[in-house]
Amino acid sequence: MTFKQLCLWIIVISFSLFSSWVMWEIGYMGIWQAGLVSSGSLQILLDLAICCLLICSWIKIDAAARGVNPYPWFIAVLTSGSLAVLVYLLVREYQTEGRKPVTA
Repeated sequence: MTFKQLCLWIIVISFSLFSSWVMWEIGYMGIWQAGLVSSGSLQILLDLAICCLLICSWIKIDAAARGVNPYPWFIAVLTSGSLAVLVYLLVREYQTEGRKPVTA
């Protein structure tokens, strides 16, 4: 396991646990409702939505280069936000590990 993979695992597990706790406390819709409470929280919600759209455009390019279907990842990002992006990066690391470049 590389240092990068270890870091991604720590982040994915930590963020998954925190996200699960938040979902348990306020539910999926509660997360969206919290984004509509004030103009400040709406700004954060919109900022995260824009970031996820930008990351999805990167995933499309990256997945095409790797021969991977990007659409399941788009659905995952739509439903779980940046957690899906973290999982994509983790999966990508393990796929890259199997495709070491051949040197002459």
